[in-house]
Amino acid sequence: MEKLSLAATKSTPEIEFNPSTGLLCISGQSYPENAYKFYEPLLNWLENYLDAVQEDTTVQIDLHLPYINTSSTKCFMMLLEKLDNAYLAGKKIQVQWRYNVDNESELECAEEFKEDLSIPFYIIPKEDL
Repeated sequence: MEKLSLAATKSTPEIEFNPSTGLLCISGQSYPENAYKFYEPLLNWLENYLDAVQEDTTVQIDLHLPYINTSSTKCFMMLLEKLDNAYLAGKKIQVQWRYNVDNESELECAEEFKEDLSIPFYIIPKEDL
């Protein structure tokens, strides 16, 4: 499976999905004009990857999203639900959401996502990195 790599723009995050390491990183602002259009290829890639990932591979999702708009939030929930379903089906998956300690809304966003999921979900203050 091919690596998925997208450079960050003013309104979209950097995406680095590496299937050989199982590390999937999303970092940056997320307020694209059409969030579903931006995230659809990512969601499709993730679905294909989760279908093919070996049972002994631990998939780690590393997120740092200082700002995420409402339509991006819906797309992220779809992404996290795919991960959660794969986790409940026996895949080894964990999420690390890194946030700036000075950005209370960033922490609240991570906490809201976490409460709806079964997947191991770690919220990590950026000062601890």
